[in-house]
Amino acid sequence: MALVNYTDAPSDDHISKRNFDRLARFIYDYSGIKMPMTKRTMLEGRLRRRLRATGISSFDGYCDYIFNHDGLQHEAVYLIDAVTTNKTDFFREPNHFQFLRDRLLPALQAAGTTRLRVWSAACSTGAEPYTLAMVLEDFLTRAGSPDYSILATDLSTDVLATALSGVYHADMVAPVPMALRQRFVMEHVEKGRQEVRIHPRLRSKIGFGRLNLMDPQYSVGDPMHVIFCRNVLIYFDKPTQQKVLSRLCDSLVLGGHLFIGHSETVSGFELPLKQVANTVFQRI
Repeated sequence: MALVNYTDAPSDDHISKRNFDRLARFIYDYSGIKMPMTKRTMLEGRLRRRLRATGISSFDGYCDYIFNHDGLQHEAVYLIDAVTTNKTDFFREPNHFQFLRDRLLPALQAAGTTRLRVWSAACSTGAEPYTLAMVLEDFLTRAGSPDYSILATDLSTDVLATALSGVYHADMVAPVPMALRQRFVMEHVEKGRQEVRIHPRLRSKIGFGRLNLMDPQYSVGDPMHVIFCRNVLIYFDKPTQQKVLSRLCDSLVLGGHLFIGHSETVSGFELPLKQVANTVFQRI
């Protein structure tokens, strides 16, 4: 079998090394997402949809359009949508929600907090902010306070559209405890249709918006009591992680809590944080 010189492979079949390097640099500068050469095949697969959507027949033509003919003005959002990873589940890493329910919410109530501000900083298709809303609403119903509002942001407009609708395949809500599912998840009126929707009460408590964690400042309004930014830092290099974590800390009230993914760490960074549980930190 003949071996293809991948460096010089025709762009109709593969992204040339030159164009891959240009795309990888743009993706990194725009989103902080690292795109090593090992992800070239993945990037090709993701971008074929953009070729079809734009009517451009080759990767060379697509890169010529975005880099040489001002195509990025229109295409940047779609390009980033194509390359972002949006793995999410309801009650993912459940220990975080247990900590929130059993330790943090009672402490905030005892401290006299009347309205809790929560930010899901990489909300994907919405499972995380809706999970947060279920936990918070359940506690509010039983304890009488605190009330809450949730900001949910993501870089991808595609996932934000799904999150805003609150509509999911029925299998996706399987991790939701039955008591909460009965209260907050509505089945489709058509019997047998495997589709559910999150209750309007929860949807009304969440504001969705697009935010790039590479922005020099996060326009999220008043400082947050709780920030969930989980399983995002793993896509960044160390300097970018430092910048993002510092900005997240700036967006927390003194004593506020930051939750990161179980495979992530703040070790080695100079941050005003102390660890209070596994991958849970308090601003000091």
